[in-house]
Amino acid sequence: MIRTLSFLTPGNYPDDDPHTGLEDTLRLFEFGESEGFDGAWIRQRHLEHGVSSAAVFLAAAGQRTSRIDLGTAVIPIGYENPFRLAEDLATVDVLSRGRLQAGFSTGMPHADLLGDLVHDGDWRDYDLSYGRIARLAEHLRGGYLGGPDTVIHSPGNVQRPRLQPHSPGLPGRLWYGGGSLRSVRWAAGEGLNLLTGNIVQGEETDDFVTAQLQQITEYRALASPGHPARVALGRVVVPLDGADRAARARYREYAASRHERTLRPQRMGERSILFAPDLVGTAAEIAERLHADAAVAAVTELRLELPYEFDRRDYTQILHDVRHLVAPALGWSPAAPAVAV
Repeated sequence: MIRTLSFLTPGNYPDDDPHTGLEDTLRLFEFGESEGFDGAWIRQRHLEHGVSSAAVFLAAAGQRTSRIDLGTAVIPIGYENPFRLAEDLATVDVLSRGRLQAGFSTGMPHADLLGDLVHDGDWRDYDLSYGRIARLAEHLRGGYLGGPDTVIHSPGNVQRPRLQPHSPGLPGRLWYGGGSLRSVRWAAGEGLNLLTGNIVQGEETDDFVTAQLQQITEYRALASPGHPARVALGRVVVPLDGADRAARARYREYAASRHERTLRPQRMGERSILFAPDLVGTAAEIAERLHADAAVAAVTELRLELPYEFDRRDYTQILHDVRHLVAPALGWSPAAPAVAV
């Protein structure tokens, strides 16, 4: 049964008018809250027409909303300084009164173009993987720097130094975007929650659902006793019910353009990558397919992954149809009633 319903949006904008696109995405967060969604997540993308700083965007989103969780899925840690990013995320969490859900990955898209610029020189010997995320989590836990007698002086204050602002609940709301057995094992060992989506690594099977379910099971088996071990699963869900004829045609074309990759494993270097099919159809058809998905049945948190190619009108129609027609069939009910925007 699905108890938590969220959505993930790319935050697209045209090259010559980024303000309009970013404003549309903020309005989408407002719309999601008004419809009763539990969470709204943003991607972080560098060098592209999308949100390049999730922390900055979510600080703005926190001022435009009051209840909905605000998520990052995901921040590529290789481009970040763990201490400085931890400061930014803690600030967002405090401003939003504890609504931040911070997700990370270890990938570095466009590293050949961007790596030297971010690290101001050769970065190839740096630890840009799991250890960087572990250090960020440790900073957020609020340990003091220096010895027990170390203090810093600021106007009107003497204090022991640690990352500020301190937000004690945030370490429990850190997530890792895992797609392999190795990554989910690491996330479980570090006490991070697990984000899993429509792309996983095929290690012992060529079937997507079997591989994803195996990763979820492995993660939970290794999670520390007492840790909630939350798992949020993503699917591309595009209902046709509320769409006009032109939108329906675009949705079907979108799904058809991505269908070939789901028919067999895709080779990426030495890895075998498996893709889940996009769920495009009537709400009844989509609900039936989700009911039959063993990985969906294994979780209580569902995240709708909105396609890159659509606009705000499409996104609001998709969210409205899922909230009213699909999610209730999966057992979900909103924590707060829908309100008019």
